[in-house]
Amino acid sequence: MIYVRKAQDRGHANHGWLDTWHSFSFADYYDPNFMGFSALRVINDDMIAAGQGFPTHPHKDMEILTYVLEGAVEHQDSMGNKERVNAGEFQIMSAGTGVRHSEYNALQDRNLHLYQIWIIPSEKNLTPRYEQRTFDAPQGRQLVLSPDARDGSLKVFQDMTLTRWAMLKDEQSVYQIQADRRIWIQVVKGNVSINGQKVETADGVAIWDETAISVHADDAAEILLFDLPPV
Repeated sequence: MIYVRKAQDRGHANHGWLDTWHSFSFADYYDPNFMGFSALRVINDDMIAAGQGFPTHPHKDMEILTYVLEGAVEHQDSMGNKERVNAGEFQIMSAGTGVRHSEYNALQDRNLHLYQIWIIPSEKNLTPRYEQRTFDAPQGRQLVLSPDARDGSLKVFQDMTLTRWAMLKDEQSVYQIQADRRIWIQVVKGNVSINGQKVETADGVAIWDETAISVHADDAAEILLFDLPPV
């Protein structure tokens, strides 16, 4: 089964300083049909105005991943981290027993564009921790998250992987799906066809009960592919 979550059908809120789209129910946006997908709880597509951001706020028992698409994040947290996360970088934070943090647009002359992704961890009350990573310029498949931090990926406390997949125009590749796994694809940019079904920038794709997917890049494209447990 392949279900396309069209970009324009997501929840949307514009707070002036923050223009945000929600793949799943979040804050004032509620849809009982979109409460998450497997271990994915939040995929927010955020555009944050110059110099603006989220003041210090708490989190608990969540793996929080940030992928900066444009601009830079100024991050500060109760673990003592004060970091800048630039475009192309990934940052992950285990909230675990509890953590407080703030996130601001580090630049005064341009918007900040990022994906914030929340993943439900496989266990509660983990010790909070912070990591960020600059990966090589994306081309082909690049492992970003894994439970054992293999191949230079960031560690995530869940039975899942995240692969950043950059494709050239007319490139085609097949991804084999293990039994009972769930796949979520978030199209970061470009247009692709998944088993012949066309999807565009910012669309999401939920996949289950499939043994493989064939991905064709209709033009230069980048996708995030989450390989997730059944529940």
